[in-house]
Amino acid sequence: MPPIQIALVEDNAPFARMFQKHFSRPDSAIQCTGLYRSAEAALKSLPLAPPQVALMDINLPKMSGIECIARLKETCPKTVFIVLTTFDEEELIFNALKAGACGYLLKRSSPAEITAAIREAVAGGAPMSPQIARQVVSFFHSRPAGDQADGLSARQEQIITLLARGLLYKEIASQLNLSYETIRSYVKIIYDKLHAHSRTDAILKWQERSGPAGQVFPRQT
Repeated sequence: MPPIQIALVEDNAPFARMFQKHFSRPDSAIQCTGLYRSAEAALKSLPLAPPQVALMDINLPKMSGIECIARLKETCPKTVFIVLTTFDEEELIFNALKAGACGYLLKRSSPAEITAAIREAVAGGAPMSPQIARQVVSFFHSRPAGDQADGLSARQEQIITLLARGLLYKEIASQLNLSYETIRSYVKIIYDKLHAHSRTDAILKWQERSGPAGQVFPRQT
C-alpha cells in the first residue's frame, strides 16, 4: 500500500523541521511531501500537488489557518484538513470545523497520536485531541435549548475592550501576540454575536449588555 501523503502549513521552524523529519523516513507509511511556512505559500503551491491530508496551524503570519482551510477546500476538495495548533479556544475550534477541518489536534500531541489522527481522517473519521473533544461535548451539554450562545468569551471581551479604547487591529494583534488575521476572525465573531455591523455598533451593543463593565476606556498614549 502506498504511503499516505501529507502536507504541513506551519511557520514555527523548529516544530516544522521536527515534524518533517519524523514523517520523511523512507520506511514511513506516512510521508510529508509538502511544507509551507504561510497560508499564502500553501494557497499558491499546495493545489499543484494536493496531499491526502493537510495539517494546518491557525496563528500564521498574515492570513489565518482557518481562512486558508476555507480557501483550499475550494481548490483541493479531496484533501482532508486537520488543525494542528496550540490554541484550544472554543471559537477557534468551531470556526475551524465550519471552515472545513475534519479534525483538531493540539501541538502537544505525540507523534503516535498525530499518526493515528492522520489514519483516522483518511478513513473518514474526525480526530480530535481529548481536551478538544471534551470541550465540544461540554458546549452542547451546557447549552440550553434555544440558546443562541451569543455571550462573549473572555478573549472576545478582551478584544472588544481594546477596540473600545481605539486600538487598531494590528495594535491589538501585537498586544495579544496574535496574528492580524486572527484578530479579524475574532472581531467577525464578535460582530455576529452582537448582531453588529461596525466597530461603533458593536461597542455600543456591548456596553448595553455589560453595563459599567463595558465602559469605553480612553486610549492609552
